[in-house]
This record gives sequence, C-alpha cells and structure tokens, in this order.
Amino acid sequence: MVTTRTIELRTDVPGPRSAEILARKERVIAEPLSIYLPLVIAEARGALLTDVDGNTFVDFAGGVGCMNVGHSHPRVVEAVREQAERFTHTDFTVIPYENYVGLAERLIELTPISGEVRAGFFNSGAEAIENAVKFARAYTGRKGVIGFEGGFHGRTLLALSLTSKTHPYKAGLGPFAPEVYRVAFNDLDALEFAFKAHVAAEDVAAIVFEPVQGESGFLVPSQEFVEGMRRLCDEHGIVLVADEVQTGFCRTGKTFAIEHFGVEPDLITIAKSVAAGLPLSGVLGRAEIMDAPGDSAVGGTYVGNPVAIAAAHAVLDVIAEEGLNERAQIIGETIRARMEFWRDRFDAVADVRGLGAMLAIGIERDGKPDAHLATAVAEAAARKGLLLLKAGIDSNCIRVLVPLVIEDAELEEALGVWEEALQEALA
Repeated sequence: MVTTRTIELRTDVPGPRSAEILARKERVIAEPLSIYLPLVIAEARGALLTDVDGNTFVDFAGGVGCMNVGHSHPRVVEAVREQAERFTHTDFTVIPYENYVGLAERLIELTPISGEVRAGFFNSGAEAIENAVKFARAYTGRKGVIGFEGGFHGRTLLALSLTSKTHPYKAGLGPFAPEVYRVAFNDLDALEFAFKAHVAAEDVAAIVFEPVQGESGFLVPSQEFVEGMRRLCDEHGIVLVADEVQTGFCRTGKTFAIEHFGVEPDLITIAKSVAAGLPLSGVLGRAEIMDAPGDSAVGGTYVGNPVAIAAAHAVLDVIAEEGLNERAQIIGETIRARMEFWRDRFDAVADVRGLGAMLAIGIERDGKPDAHLATAVAEAAARKGLLLLKAGIDSNCIRVLVPLVIEDAELEEALGVWEEALQEALA
C-alpha cells in the first residue's frame, strides 16, 4: 500500500465547491465545452494541483501536454510578470519587439534541420499546422496535403480535415477542406499506393505526421517508415512536416521527438509546452520554404504575443538548467517498468506504447478495446488523487503527460495510486 505524501483528499471528488461551480457552468457555458475531470482548480505547483475544495492531486494530465516544466514554475512566473509590466501587446508585424527575435534565434539553434532555418510564431497548434501548409503550398505551388489515419492536428478547418477521429472532433462539422488525403500510419506501401490511387505525387505540397501519434494513443512509427517518408519527399519534391505540438520540448527524452529517428523534416510545428501553457505556437523550417509566401501572407493580430514569448524564453532556461531531457528519460524508464508489470499482472492491460516519458497503456476486454473500462480506471484514479487522461481512436488508452519536474516520491506515489485504480476498476 502506498503511503500518501503529497496527495491530500479532504472531500469526495468532486467536492461541494467544485460541484457548485460546475453547476453554474452548465447554465452559462456552451454545452460542447464539456468537462472531463469533475473538479475546479484553485492553484498548482510543479506536478501537483489543488482544487477549490482543498484536495491536492498529482497531475498526469499536464494541461494536455503543456506543462513539461511544471505548473507555475518560478522562472516562468517571473518572466511573465516582468514582460507584462513593460508591455503586453503591439502585434509584432506592426511594432516589433526583441524577445520575438531572440526566441527565434534560440529555437533555431535547437532545431534538428540543417542549413538556414527561419521561425514564425502563432497562437495555437492548429494555427501552426495551418500555416505550415501555407508555407508548403507557397513553396511548391501545389495543393495536396497527406496526413495519416489516427493523426490529430487541431480543430480549425484545415487542421480538422487532417485530424482522423470522427467523434468527438469531426462528426457533423463538415464539409472539410479539399485536397486533404489520409493513409494508414506506419505503412510505407500504403503511402506509395496513395500516389497511384488518390493523389499524384507531383500534386502533393506536404506530408504532415506526428513523430509519435498523440491522440491515437502514443503510437511510435518505425525507423523504416520515417526514413521512407523522407526518401519519398525528396524524390517528389514534397515538404515533410513534423507535428511536434505534443511531442516537443523534452516529452520523449529529446528536445524534438524526430531526433530519435535521425531524419530531418523540412518544417516542424510547435506549441503546448513551448510556453508552459500560454498561447504560443510556431513553425520552424528551411529558409527557402519559410520565405516562400508573399509579404504579409502569414500573421495575425496576437501571434507571437510578447508575454507568451517571455514565458517561452523561461521554458528554454528551465529545460537547460534542470536537464529535462535526461529527466524525461528517467521518468519514462520508471513508468514503463511499472506499466509492463501491469501488463503482466492484469489481462485488461493489453499493451504499453510510447517513447521517453510519453507513454500509454491500452485497455481491452475479451481482446477488444474497451473505452468504458479505461474510463473506470481514470475515474477511480481521480477519486484516489491522481489525474489521468484517455486517448486512442477507440478511447481505450490511458496516457501520461506528467510535468517533467515531478519529484521521485510524487511519481512513486502516483504510480501506486494508478495501480490501486487498476485493481479496483478491473475487479
């Protein structure tokens, strides 16, 4: 039995204050904005979150992958405060500011793309994807875009067209953007067949992929597949776009997950943990592609907001000073070992997948994906003080997006709670 050190549960979950606020939410917030975890946050530090009822949880959701440096890291808080005291907005393309240029310089140094590289900043991961396609289309003069089954790239029109999950993301929201094609993930033959059956290679501007598929349950492609995509893109003049929105900034034990494969993409999209949850995204890529659109063809009022940029500078400082790539590897080894033990112990834990600290288990019953059982595990964990997210095309995976600053004792406590939740739900 785990001895609780940081989890503190003063009420049932949800507690009375959370329940009262969520009832108010039902009266004024649009119904599609449903709530996954039935608690209301009051404050958070590191890997711990405290709700308005005084209950303290270990957070394995991490703002859906935004909190790699942890909640309210002092470096980030101070950077945000200092910038907000100076100015909060001008629109960089109207009145520029130095920290935007400085962040581009720092990120380019980290980007695993050789030659001259440029950066552009936006607000969200979906915006980064939309703009990456703009860059690719302007550079190639082509319209077609290829994505993969199981991929998730956002919820704006073009990004949603690339996204590959009907419920809850796409059902009833079409028609979708034209000239978007999807093929089986991790299947090079399917990709080559698509050039014969779906879209001519000479009409394809970009292939967009996740180095580890996120929402489909942390699926890792083979080395052969990633190398094959690069070869096909080189053969046909196609821009290869690595979507690192969820995988980036140490989540897999490398600054960018594509580094595990030793393959250079042409463009990389970033968001989420780059600014510790503040709205900031970007595209990093080869200069000739990034420079291809016409003057002012990309941009936006809020893109590259100076306060978010300041947070991103602090994030890069924390990553370097606290060795978060190495920490992610250690966390990943610890969690994977426990997950593999669960796979051996519980028939319902069908598989373990992921890379570094980006890990998930698949839940099945009688050899079939079981979303309800996965939900039961996550709900049991929340009642015991651990916050978990699901994923997967069948919604049967439980994933880890824990802040990489989690303490060893907190991690051990959380894994103990997860095991108790498995025991309870699978009984």
